[in-house]
Amino acid sequence: MKTALIVEDDLMNAKIFSKILQKRGGLNVRHTENVDEVMQITQDGEADIILMDVSLSRSMYQGKLVDGIKITQMLKSDPNTAMLPIILVTAHAMEGDRENFLKQSGADGYISKPVIDHQAFVDQVLALLPT
Repeated sequence: MKTALIVEDDLMNAKIFSKILQKRGGLNVRHTENVDEVMQITQDGEADIILMDVSLSRSMYQGKLVDGIKITQMLKSDPNTAMLPIILVTAHAMEGDRENFLKQSGADGYISKPVIDHQAFVDQVLALLPT
């Protein structure tokens, strides 16, 4: 069974995403906003896809505050995790945000919150899962 790692600082969003991905997508789901945990999980190959919140308010790495863009850049620049699909999930949905965030981060996809169409959400996640 494939595992989705949700990196999200809003517990309610994490629970909603988890439920949708488990019930409709048949995925295992893990959740953390701890950057050290994210790095460990990905280095150990324990995630098949990541849903990354762009605006993490409390995430620290090596003593610095980091957001989802920075974490995605770190994962994409590491040969061990560069191929791991990452979908940015954000409430920032103004015109141009999608292109800007994808270009900046190197992420593979973008979903705006709130997620209204649950099936489209699951379909987008499943489409990026490695077979």
